[in-house]
Amino acid sequence: MPLPIAVFWERSDAPGAEHALLEARDGLYAQGTLLTAAPIPFACHYEVRTGPDWATARLDVRAEGAGWARGMRLELAAGRWRVTGSEQGDLDDALTRSGHARAGLPGCADPDLLYGAFDVGLGGSALFATLPIRRLGLLGSEAGVSHRLSVAWVLLPSLEVVQADQIYTPLGDGRVRFADETASVDLDCDADGLVMDRPGLARRVIASA
Repeated sequence: MPLPIAVFWERSDAPGAEHALLEARDGLYAQGTLLTAAPIPFACHYEVRTGPDWATARLDVRAEGAGWARGMRLELAAGRWRVTGSEQGDLDDALTRSGHARAGLPGCADPDLLYGAFDVGLGGSALFATLPIRRLGLLGSEAGVSHRLSVAWVLLPSLEVVQADQIYTPLGDGRVRFADETASVDLDCDADGLVMDRPGLARRVIASA
C-alpha cells in the first residue's frame, strides 16, 4: 500500500539528500533513501518500524557504492537486540583509495551492549530524531528538562552498530536540543515531530501528505 507522507531533506554538510515515505498513525513505519558524496559516494536505503509507543522494533539498512554493498538488520526480540550484517565487495578498498580509514564490520559484535536502547539512529539521517521526540512526547514536555538516552547508532557507510549516549531537551515552540559527545544543536520540528532544520546536517525542503 502506498505510504501517505513524503518528506525530502537537503544535506547541508555535504552534497546529498534524504527522501522518506512514511505512515505515522500508530507508531512509525518509514522507507527512505539517503544519497551522499561523503566520505565516498554511496546510497543508503532503510526501512524502520516502531511499536505504537514509538519504541523501535526493527530497522533494515542497505548501503551500496562502486564495488561494494552492505546490509544490516536490527530487530528487538524478547527485550534484546538481534543484529545481523552482510557484505559484498570491498568497502575498505573504496575508502582507502579515497584517503579514508578502513570501516568497521556491518552489525555489532556484542549486541548486549545495546541493552536498554529503545531508539535507533542512522548517521546522516534527519528522520531518526523523530523517534525519541515522539516516544518521549518532547514537544509537549516541560521546557528545559533533559532526557538522557542510550541509542543503537548505525554508522555510515560501514553499517557498524554502536551504543551511543544522547541527550534530548525540549525548548518549547517546536524546538528540541540534541546533544552527544560530538555536538549540541537545536532542532526545529513541526507539529508531528519531524525535523525541519538540523543545523550542520540537513534542512527540510518538501513535506507532503
